[in-house]
Amino acid sequence: MVDRHGRNLFYQDVALRRLCCEVRKVRPLQRKLQTLGAWVSGIRRSHSESRADVPKLDFTDGVWKLCPLADWTARRVWEYIEANDVPVHPLYYQGYTSIGCEPCTRAQRPGEDERAGRWWWERDADKECGIHFSPDGRAERKLDVLLSQIVHA
Repeated sequence: MVDRHGRNLFYQDVALRRLCCEVRKVRPLQRKLQTLGAWVSGIRRSHSESRADVPKLDFTDGVWKLCPLADWTARRVWEYIEANDVPVHPLYYQGYTSIGCEPCTRAQRPGEDERAGRWWWERDADKECGIHFSPDGRAERKLDVLLSQIVHA
């Protein structure tokens, strides 16, 4: 991937950024999930349109995915954290409200959306890496067509 498209391919095109996410995040996660019976995700429906209908429980490709916070608001999350003395990562207080790869993540600036620091150079793009589910609860692989076009170009 790097030999063909360069070290900073993710800045060139959304499709190349998605390819990078596919190679460095999605595929390794899928390999790990094949060894597990279930996994837990912290995604919430309020994060983005593409997550609006994420189910709290899903069974795909022989693995259970639990999203216990799917219908929680940010306020409810913080109320729970405070009421139960849940530790919060120090990076959160530095503005990193959504954690991802470096350099694809920067600190959120005051007044910005909590996911504004992800792929901050992109405008009007679907800001997902490919690790999520479609509204019908199935694993969504938006990259399949893009990958075949890029790899065979």
